[in-house]
Amino acid sequence: MNAELEYSVMQYHASELRRAAAEHRRANEARRTSERRHRSVFARFLAS
Repeated sequence: MNAELEYSVMQYHASELRRAAAEHRRANEARRTSERRHRSVFARFLAS
């Protein structure tokens, strides 16, 4: 394969991996935030 084309394909693949990793981080953060919110509601319920 031509070197320039190979480089472009590698760059595209790297950008796709970065995009997927960012999505994964956002999903994990949303899940953690949701868990924290549920725990605090449950803690208030127990405290009352």
